[in-house]
Amino acid sequence: MLDPFRSMDPFRMMREMMGADPFSGTAPVVAGAFAPDIEVKETKSAYVIRVDLPGVKAGDLDVSVTGSRLAISARREEEERAEDDRYYAYERSYGSFSRAFVMPDGADMENIKADLKEGVLSIEVPKKAEMHPRRVEIGQKATETEREATPAAAEAGRPVGEPKKAA
Repeated sequence: MLDPFRSMDPFRMMREMMGADPFSGTAPVVAGAFAPDIEVKETKSAYVIRVDLPGVKAGDLDVSVTGSRLAISARREEEERAEDDRYYAYERSYGSFSRAFVMPDGADMENIKADLKEGVLSIEVPKKAEMHPRRVEIGQKATETEREATPAAAEAGRPVGEPKKAA
């Protein structure tokens, strides 16, 4: 579906005017250079990165992880041109690109999934279990194990919340 407001995207306009994406920390985008559109979002269970890579084969694509850094690089080869071909418009871009993302502490960098389907690279970086929200019930009493796990209470030899006894 064509989005008439996409051309009014202020970040896209800034990249076009300044020749660089001030938020990416990467080299400036040169007119005609291969710079695919990227989308990064956070869901309840994962961080999802989608990259538009039409015409890129899986063999020309690399996704790598170093610590908390996720790097994506790809190459799209230019099609051969015949000398007698006459172009009226030539707006497709070719070449190499590379982007890197530093993932948050809660990202599970050991269980990343990547899939290239219909020209879109989808990368899912799951969140670690401790980063998933959980509901805390109000009014529940702490179990004996939880009381012992509280250093101040264990040190004093009394349950959490119980006042000190007068000496």
